[in-house]
Amino acid sequence: MKRKTLDVIVGFGLVLLAGLLLIAGVVLTSNANFADDYVKTQLAQQQITFKTAGTLTAEEQKSACLVQYAGQQLNSGKQAECYANEFIGLHLKSIAGGKTYAQLGDVQTDLKNQLTTAQTAGDSAKATDLQKQLTDVNAQRETVFKGETLRGLLLTSYGFSEFGTKAAQAAIVAYTAAGLLFLLGAAGLIHAARTPKSQGFAVPEPELARN
Repeated sequence: MKRKTLDVIVGFGLVLLAGLLLIAGVVLTSNANFADDYVKTQLAQQQITFKTAGTLTAEEQKSACLVQYAGQQLNSGKQAECYANEFIGLHLKSIAGGKTYAQLGDVQTDLKNQLTTAQTAGDSAKATDLQKQLTDVNAQRETVFKGETLRGLLLTSYGFSEFGTKAAQAAIVAYTAAGLLFLLGAAGLIHAARTPKSQGFAVPEPELARN
């Protein structure tokens, strides 16, 4: 094969691959921008604002991100993660000893059974006490449900934003690789233009004359 032909094939191949990577980078950038804009729009509509620095409790002040975002409106994935884990998560731990919605369901069922037994036995004093406990657990479970739901939604937004971040990082890699391959391909084509048509590639050396 002629060296010029090989340079042209390799050069055009590298340029073509660079073009494909460039297209991939554009697609990844578009997806990253969509994820970023979508998350910001959805979170901004919730109108959630972090507590100001002066109103943070001693426990809340231990969270670096709550201090960092103090007084700001929540509109990014990182802020959503912070609010979900450091604010909502912190306060959920103080409700019903940190029990989850599912765990409180078991407590609720047990109290209902005890209440039914007390009412059947005619123990009004115990029934009154159990009813009060059940009312408290019902309120706690409803509060935990709302907190866990909001926390889950915010963490979903955070996860979606992370996909966008990864797409943006992948786009940078694609652009860098595309630029490198384009330069290599262009160098190959330039070399092909300067190479004589008669020059071969990997031509075997002529056998030395024997003495």
